[in-house]
Parts: sequence; structure tokens; C-alpha cells
Amino acid sequence: MIERPSFTVGIEEEYLVVERESRDLVREPDPAFFERCSDLLGEQVTPEFLQCQIEVGTRPHGSVGEAKTELVAMRRAVATAATEFGFAPIAASTHPFASWRSQTYTRKERYDGLRADLGAAARRMLICGCHVHVCIEDEDLRIDLMTQAAYFLPHILALSCSSPFWRGDDTGLASYRLTVFDALPRTGLPDMVTSYSEYRRLVDHLVAAGCIEDATKIWWDIRPSAKFPTLEQRMTDVCSRVEDAACVAAIFQSLMAYLYRLRTRNQRWRIYPTTLIRENRWRAQRYGVEGQLVDHGRSAMADFADLTEELIDFLGPDAEALGCKAELLHARRIAREGTSSDRQRAVYEASVEAGAEPQQALCAVVDALIDEFIYD
Repeated sequence: MIERPSFTVGIEEEYLVVERESRDLVREPDPAFFERCSDLLGEQVTPEFLQCQIEVGTRPHGSVGEAKTELVAMRRAVATAATEFGFAPIAASTHPFASWRSQTYTRKERYDGLRADLGAAARRMLICGCHVHVCIEDEDLRIDLMTQAAYFLPHILALSCSSPFWRGDDTGLASYRLTVFDALPRTGLPDMVTSYSEYRRLVDHLVAAGCIEDATKIWWDIRPSAKFPTLEQRMTDVCSRVEDAACVAAIFQSLMAYLYRLRTRNQRWRIYPTTLIRENRWRAQRYGVEGQLVDHGRSAMADFADLTEELIDFLGPDAEALGCKAELLHARRIAREGTSSDRQRAVYEASVEAGAEPQQALCAVVDALIDEFIYD
């Protein structure tokens, strides 16, 4: 019997930095801004591919509540530093109206390589995500849980959507971010590998062929981390509200514990063809919590609110044991009231109805995102 994993959890978030006055992205921020962030957060803050982006990451925590507390503190630190320079951070996976063509990228060897290798697919990466790590010490168990967990990723994505606008247009999607990200190679749902050694053979094959330098260039929606003994969930948008981010982390952490618990009973979640999981991925990307996903066990559509209740029933005992039941139950509120994408559209529509021009309404969306950044 494999020893029970520790299931410690860590959260990484990417933010966009806007100018307070124009609400547009900061094209080339003063280097002192990042230095100030580093003074406050040390190595837990890093630059991103574009200079208008910044990333933070929590330490590993035993509970989602502890990770959330640190995340709130990190958001406050970034907001404090930004204010000193006339900036403001927002947690949204796309900016409501900024153009990727106007951005400058961070000069770093890795980013120089991405830009040269991927062309416009990389230059268009004006998107932000949220990654959740859960520690699974055993390598083969990590792979086993990855293949089973893929079924639930669209459900988690639907709860996180924060990218309805792109270059000033309403895309009609709740998560336009994935449309941009999927232009990169080696993205999407993971291959159905059966062991860690098989996964390593896949990576080593690509390295030997000269396609990639290492496993960090495998950008699946869920993957074994190349840096930590964790399984890393990468499908979700960054959540505008920190309590929504905590909910996403709680679901993923509890899901790992639930699937492990099934294994101890000689059970496992059924593995469905990737095309079926991809169908739900698209539906979550398109509609968020407002639509339906396919219940593949019944081959029928199901309202997202009903699927949320099923998810809570599945994961409730494990969330209780992990101390994240309250964060798990927050999924009901998201399903009922909507995601950041829904709120952004509501702000835009209300502004237009009040007489605002489209650009003014988009600026109002940015203002709402600024207000939500450290909302708790």
C-alpha cells in the first residue's frame, strides 16, 4: 500500500498591472516597481513573460485556509507596491480592452527562447492563470491521480472564469484565455500515461529530439510539476476574488484526497475518452457556470448547479478531513451568483445602460476588477 500523501497545497497566481489613470496596461513599468514587490515578498514574486504581468506563489500549506491567508497578504503587498507608482493590479485572465501588440516582453533567456520558438503564438500571451499544486510524494500515484482527475477539470474551470473580453470585444466566452493558450504546443488535456516512467519516456523523447529542453515545456492542463513533488492543476483562469481562488484550491486538494481514498478501496474513477472530456472543457470555457456540462455517466446534459451539488457530495468528507469544507461549499455561491466573467459583463452592460460609451464602460470593468483584487 502506498503511504498516504501529505496533500499540502500551494497556489500560484498571475496578475495584470494597469495604470490607475488610463486603466490600460502598464507597457513598461519602472524597474523600481518590481524591486519594491521583491522587497515585500522576496522570491515569492517573479516577473512574467510580458512586463505588464507579475506572478506570486504561496508556500506549501497544510490547509487551504492557511494558503488563502498568505495569498491575501501577497495581494495586499502587490497592491501596496503598485499604488506607490500610480498602478493597480487586477486578477483577470484577460484585460478588457488592452492590445497584445502594444506590450513589451521581459528580457530573460527563457522568455527570449519562447518568443523566438513560438512566434506570434507567444507574443499573443496576454493572459493570466491560476495554478494549484497538491503534494503527492509517490511518483506513480501522481500519474494515476492525474489521469483520473482530468474528468473534473472542466468543472473547476467553470468556477474560475474571468476572461470574457479581448481587445475591447465581448468574445461570448467565459474563458477566452484558453483560446489564446491553446495556440501553444503541448497544451490541453494530458496524455493517458500509465506510470511515471512512461511519462518520463515521453518527456525524454521530446528532449532527445530537440523539441524541448525539459519537462517545464509540457503545458498540459494538469501535469506532474517539474520542480516540486506535486500534481499541478493549470486549467483555471485567475480568480478576481481571493475567496473564489480558495474554492478552486479546495476542490482540487479534496479531489486528490477523494481519488486516493477510492484507491484504498480498490476503486477508481472511470477513464473516459479525451474527446468526451474535451467536450466539457469547451462547454466550461464557453458558458462558465451559466451553462450545462455533460454527465458522462448518464450521457446527458446536466445543469452546472446540480453538478456542483454532486461534487460537494463526493468531496465533502475529504474536505472536512482536510479542513477546507467552508472553501468547498463556496462553490454553491459561485454557481448561484456567477463568476468574474459574469460580473464583468454585468458592469459593462450597466454602464452602457447608464449612458457610458463602450470605452468608458470597459474602464468601469477595470475599476471593478481593481476593487475586487483584495476583496475578502
